[in-house]
Amino acid sequence: MNEQQTMKPYVIGLDLGGTNSVFGIVDARGEIKATTAIKTGGFKTAEEYVDAAVDALNVIIEQVGGLSTIKAMGIGAPNANYYNGTIEFAPNLPWAHNGIVPLGKMFSERLGNIPVALTNDANAAALGEMVYGVARGMKNFIVITLGTGVGSGIVVNGQLLYGSDGFAGELGHVTMVRGAEGRSCGCGRTGCLEAYCSATGVARTAREMLANSTRPSLLREMNPEDITSLDVSIAAGKGDELANEIYQFTGKMLGEACADFTAFSSPEAFIFFGGMVKAGELIMKPIREAYDAHVMPIFRGKAQFLVSGLDGASAAVLGASAVGWEIQQ
Repeated sequence: MNEQQTMKPYVIGLDLGGTNSVFGIVDARGEIKATTAIKTGGFKTAEEYVDAAVDALNVIIEQVGGLSTIKAMGIGAPNANYYNGTIEFAPNLPWAHNGIVPLGKMFSERLGNIPVALTNDANAAALGEMVYGVARGMKNFIVITLGTGVGSGIVVNGQLLYGSDGFAGELGHVTMVRGAEGRSCGCGRTGCLEAYCSATGVARTAREMLANSTRPSLLREMNPEDITSLDVSIAAGKGDELANEIYQFTGKMLGEACADFTAFSSPEAFIFFGGMVKAGELIMKPIREAYDAHVMPIFRGKAQFLVSGLDGASAAVLGASAVGWEIQQ
């Protein structure tokens, strides 16, 4: 380790979500040395947000020896443009939904001009897996995040795929059901993978199956509008046949989508990340089976299907910190 690395052993990771912003100071082994958080909303301007964030950050920066120990900062955020260091027209951020915010530059200027890089949360998850998780040593893989939406981070030849404008890799918005029968999606289109295979999509499937059937199910004990993907998982774990069919439907669609994704990047692994993967084999088994049934023969048997090994509570911060390590020369 050279002198500069000895002097600056940490990066800052920021998981910037629609509700909370969680900061961590992370070393090269992926240990979070200090953490803090603020509410993301409640600020009228980006300047107010950055002011509050830096005030909170300064406290934990001092805990690790001051700004001289910080090499860089990585941010995982919605609608983040890696090329420009900006957040662009983010609908869930009140201080960023109407324009372009140069968030990287703003943080850098307030933190002694340290390098700051932004990327979206799924790309951050992919970098986190490559630096700290199950993708260490891999150069071609796809991380699929299964949460409120479906996100993806695509790594090809050891590099994240950003495309010409910084926004490539929206696999959650490939069309799975074409025509009028496709579900509406938050992106404004219909039939997207996200509309079916996200946590909210699983809940929609549950409501549809309950409405279109009189079969007994533990889910009938609930108000249909209150059903979540966790409720479906719990019911399936208790042997509820309808809940199991919901996961079969979801996993089959994910597996078919992965078979298509393989055709353009031939990944050595698909890595699944997010609360839904806690369902384990309920979701993973139908994914693998549908993939094997639909993938081109030349690719069959080559890709691994893995679940993220990163701790859920800290994975997003670790992923963001990996963006910071990535920009170091």
